[in-house]
Amino acid sequence: MGSPDGGWYDETPPRIIGCTPDDQGVSVKPKKIVISFDEYIQIDNPTENVVISPPQIETPEIKGAGKKIIVELKDTLKENTTYTVDFSDAITDNNESNPLGNYTYSFSTGDHIDTLEVAGYVLNAENLEPIKGILVGLYNNLSDTAFCNEPMLRVSRTDGSGKFIIKGVATGEYRIYALADADNNYIFNQRSEQIAFDTTLIVPSFKPDIRQDTVWLDSLHIDSIRRVPYTHFIPDDIVLRAFTEEQTDRYLIKTERKEANRFTLYFSNGDENLPELKGLNFDEKDAFIIEPTEKRDTITYWLRDSMLINQDTLNIEIKYMATDTAGILQLLTDTLEMLSKDPYEKRMKRLKDAREEWEKKQEKAKKHDKPYETEMPAEALEPKYKVASEPDPDQNIIITMPVPLQYVDTACIHLYSKYDTLWYRSPFVFREQEGVPRSYEILGEWRPGVEYSFEVDSLAFTDIYGRVSDAFKQGLKVKTEDSYATVLISLTGMSDSTVVVQLLNSSDAVVKEVSTQNGNAEFYYVKPGTYYMRMFIDSNNNGVWDTGEYATRRQAETTYYYPEAFECKAKWDLTLTWNPIAKRLDKQKPEKITKQKPDKAKAIKQRNAERASKKGIPYPGN
Repeated sequence: MGSPDGGWYDETPPRIIGCTPDDQGVSVKPKKIVISFDEYIQIDNPTENVVISPPQIETPEIKGAGKKIIVELKDTLKENTTYTVDFSDAITDNNESNPLGNYTYSFSTGDHIDTLEVAGYVLNAENLEPIKGILVGLYNNLSDTAFCNEPMLRVSRTDGSGKFIIKGVATGEYRIYALADADNNYIFNQRSEQIAFDTTLIVPSFKPDIRQDTVWLDSLHIDSIRRVPYTHFIPDDIVLRAFTEEQTDRYLIKTERKEANRFTLYFSNGDENLPELKGLNFDEKDAFIIEPTEKRDTITYWLRDSMLINQDTLNIEIKYMATDTAGILQLLTDTLEMLSKDPYEKRMKRLKDAREEWEKKQEKAKKHDKPYETEMPAEALEPKYKVASEPDPDQNIIITMPVPLQYVDTACIHLYSKYDTLWYRSPFVFREQEGVPRSYEILGEWRPGVEYSFEVDSLAFTDIYGRVSDAFKQGLKVKTEDSYATVLISLTGMSDSTVVVQLLNSSDAVVKEVSTQNGNAEFYYVKPGTYYMRMFIDSNNNGVWDTGEYATRRQAETTYYYPEAFECKAKWDLTLTWNPIAKRLDKQKPEKITKQKPDKAKAIKQRNAERASKKGIPYPGN
């Protein structure tokens, strides 16, 4: 006995049974469109998901009503113009949310309708992720300035796989752009808007073609393969690489003083000249230790003097470079009130409570004839030591300080290595970690299979407030070479330009990277596991991926993905040959590490396939 399971989930999308005016009608005058379906439907967020060409200045009204969709255009219709209403996958049925698919309704106000199409994909230039919902548009104005001054002529939006189809296109020459339009004006006028462009002229055309359709008897057997004629619109393989330009406008975003001993200024962009500060209620001379980030867009000022730390409000005059409305850097003067979020009174109460707690413990110890202290110990400096017990041979020790240091006694830092049963001094280098404030690293020889002891004497580090560090000791044993794989990459089909090759984990995160100019990339000490790989052309040899800029027509640096996963095993040498340009960019990134997934229809089919598998019967949807 059992309960009925209700049969298969509905996979059938809604079907259009009529349109007023007719779809692809000519000489159309009414601005109200009604599309009727064979079942109740819903339309998902039409304001964002539905795109009308030519773009509408006044927002049209789009709504679902039972088994109908009603579209009311507010703009005056242009003469002799083909209009398209691109619903993408926003239309679904009311029960299982099966999407209708890339449906586009079209009509013409003239005596003919333009029917050419342009299709392709939009990918994130940095990681080749498909971008869903970005506008893609054509311009028949071939000037480079049109993208910044005129609305797009014909537009579409990408679906979940990053694919776009621009319909209702007339014959002619066009330029194509993608735009994440922040202000809905179909114009690139904000540097924060994600964009893509192609300098190649687009000339739409078509040709008769044949495709093969497979008819299945069941999940395992093919009934027949049919050759179906169709109209093939070209180009249909455009790949646009979208990027966001680097922010160059400079302005003060915010200020904060979370802790009494420091405050931080946050700028939208860095500048080689740090701000000039003048104390209005204190003397600023030698008052700070200044700690800018690598990009110099965030600057922390550590207060040296305890008198200033105990001053809850610091009034400051600041002079800094900021861009004006014309985008030109100018010297700006402002006043700041830096108010501590941890006021003096609250800090004093914490100190008092801590002392009272310490005194209670000492009285209790004395009462029970146990050891006790006669003086409350001074607060110690507490560095954070990142020391793995079994590090990789290329992994260093990292020491992070909570406060800037006044003094480092390297004679108090020791590294010993063990051979047989004896310990020997091992050479090392102590240095600041580049680009990371208050971070230091210990570079040792780190020989595979060798045991080490890292030891730091007390008083090795002294911070700017006179606090000193306690002793620290930790043993470590470097893993043997038999624990790792080696990956050797031979790149083909590329010029002699500098490239950065990256090993990736299953989350698309970088595990290791190397820069090469000779087409060979070598990765050592690779832990066993499944990996993916990507590379980018480092055109300016700075070792990092750089975005593009439309004003100079500079594309973002090109990224490629090795199209499949590969397995690394301990004690193995894996040699791979890779031609990064052998596949089109939209075909490269492996599906398992692609975060942006295609349309919803697959989810319904997957549920039915799982149900069929549990029942042990063929799934008719295959």
